[in-house]
Amino acid sequence: MKKTIFVSQRIPQAAIDILEQAGFDVEVNPEDRVLTAEELITSCRGKDGLLCLLTDTIDKNFIDQTPGLKGIANMAVGYDNIDLQAAARKGIPVSNTPGVLTEATADLAWALLMAASRRLPEAERYLRAGKFTGWGPMLFMGGDLNGRILGIVGAGRIGTAIGPRAGGFGMKIIYTDPDRNKALEEETGARRVELDTLLEESDFITLHVLLTEKTRHLIGRRELRRMKRTAYLINTSRGPVVNEEALVEAIQSKEIAGAGLDVFEKEPHIHPGLLSLPNVVLLPHIGSATIETRTRMATMAADNLTAMMKGEQPPNQVN
Repeated sequence: MKKTIFVSQRIPQAAIDILEQAGFDVEVNPEDRVLTAEELITSCRGKDGLLCLLTDTIDKNFIDQTPGLKGIANMAVGYDNIDLQAAARKGIPVSNTPGVLTEATADLAWALLMAASRRLPEAERYLRAGKFTGWGPMLFMGGDLNGRILGIVGAGRIGTAIGPRAGGFGMKIIYTDPDRNKALEEETGARRVELDTLLEESDFITLHVLLTEKTRHLIGRRELRRMKRTAYLINTSRGPVVNEEALVEAIQSKEIAGAGLDVFEKEPHIHPGLLSLPNVVLLPHIGSATIETRTRMATMAADNLTAMMKGEQPPNQVN
């Protein structure tokens, strides 16, 4: 009897092809939206495997109500949306897609950094509104990159990829991480410091940590007050790493110069204070959104799920 797979949203066809060529019956969510918890449970009852996304909540209740599942492949590098312990207790392997989105996300972090520091969205809106009447010496002055200090919070794959890009702009690098990153230090001259030191010295701070109980609201009122008034905060990791209420207050009171965000604390809800701030660049969680990267993420998830359905250990099992 063929094993059945449910895919929680439409993904690149190459991944569906892998699953079908492996001999599985594949059902894809026909709605162009995230399913509710109950809809996802209903869709997965009687299925053998699930290919899900970071936007799907795979908690104990879901796992208890889908007893037939034999594998869950998350099409994301993070997996804070999945209760790994609950899955492990049921003998269900869980996998992620590490490595493939490193360069695309690092590129987007730089795009946010540059857009925020040079006030590009503000300037474009100004021009499109027909307000541009000619060059002016005080028009949309932003911040320089050359010679400035970049602070990297979390020196994993993406944080490490940020480093060489900074060198191209003549920036100095400091980073904070529980572990020393010798490769980053040797390639870029980066200096490892404590978080408080990084906050106080950096002109730009970019966040690249996993979401855990320790990193939830890692950047809050206290941390924002330690930053320079001319500094910018960039977040392409997870929204809850930043206390958005505190961030809005810090920017409104000019405690920091601005921010660039691709992720949000209560995604897809955006704090209304952020929407009202002209010096905050906001993107709809597109860090890995290149054709090549999203396709590779999807096919990696499909490969992981194929291994699970065959009773093999998937290459990227996380529980």
